[in-house]
Amino acid sequence: MKTVKVILVFIVIFVILLSAFALIRWIDDDSMAPEIFVGIEFAYGNVDECKDLIDKVKDYTNLFVIGLPELTFNQTQLNEICDYIRASGLHFIVMFTNPLVYSYYHPYVWIKKAVEKYGENFLGVYYYDEPGGKQLDKNSGRMVVEAENYSEAAKIYVDYLYGHIEYYLYSGVKVFTSDYGLYWFDFKSGYNVVLAQFGWNHSRQLSIALCRGAASVQNKEWGVIITWTFMHPPYIGSGEELFNDLVLAYKAGAKYFLIFSYPNITRYGTLTEEHFEALEKFWSYVKHNSREYGVYRGDVGYILPKDFGFGFRNVNDTIWGLWDGGELSKKIWRDVVTLFEKYGHHLDIVYEDEIFDQVIKMRYRIRIFWNETFLSES
Repeated sequence: MKTVKVILVFIVIFVILLSAFALIRWIDDDSMAPEIFVGIEFAYGNVDECKDLIDKVKDYTNLFVIGLPELTFNQTQLNEICDYIRASGLHFIVMFTNPLVYSYYHPYVWIKKAVEKYGENFLGVYYYDEPGGKQLDKNSGRMVVEAENYSEAAKIYVDYLYGHIEYYLYSGVKVFTSDYGLYWFDFKSGYNVVLAQFGWNHSRQLSIALCRGAASVQNKEWGVIITWTFMHPPYIGSGEELFNDLVLAYKAGAKYFLIFSYPNITRYGTLTEEHFEALEKFWSYVKHNSREYGVYRGDVGYILPKDFGFGFRNVNDTIWGLWDGGELSKKIWRDVVTLFEKYGHHLDIVYEDEIFDQVIKMRYRIRIFWNETFLSES
């Protein structure tokens, strides 16, 4: 009897220890890590410099963006880089430009072959940078030069931008861009992924609320790209600022995390050792903090008027780059400031749109309309 009790005690202890070990493994299991992509956009230099940067970051990233269209003009050169990226164990995105400038091959055909050759390593195409920003700043390449009203501006923007990107959409791969405004309308134009630019002194919180909200409602994907903070060297912020930006986006549920490197003021573009250390630190953070992913869930929706293309960079920003904001913009700006104080990073900013009204109703536990109507799901 005594022997049986001793055996039972040992069995209980063994089960407890085994359970504790399993729990520790479960908590720290890399397999629990979310499916996200972390890396660099290479936008300077030549093939050798591209390979040099890949070698530098391949152990603590899983994505590399060929962000220099000139490297795609020579198909042999492009293949060499893509082969090298895959051999390094990374996924990649290729930035193409206007398909009409390719004299010696068709990007569409290359993309189709790349899907077969590289499989899941090839994530898609980056095309037509900052369409919303160009519109708001009245830059060359903007979609809308004049319009009678907001709805006409929205229709022209969506239709014309779709016309620009449809060549690459037809290839069947994901089409990416990055922007600093009008994310909702970028997605409506057909983009699969929009990266919110974290740069200058623009509000990260606003960028997340607008880009994440648009992606969530339209069933698309979003991410962030760390861009310039200054118009002069060192161009980008410190390593600490970089790490904090990446962690914020991680907690907000972004899927893509990129750092823009241009021009080549160092061996690795704008990146220095403190930036690489921050990136490696973030890579480790992701592996050991899977439960932190998406903790800032966007479950409160502030709903703007239909087609209200306000820039949201400051209270006096324009609408569609065509009209002054007026009192409505100021009222909406005050609303957003107040809602951020109350709901923090849980706030999304979306639009009235008959196509997505039902999705918005189901998506957000709290909905606050621009005209101060308040509805809550029971």
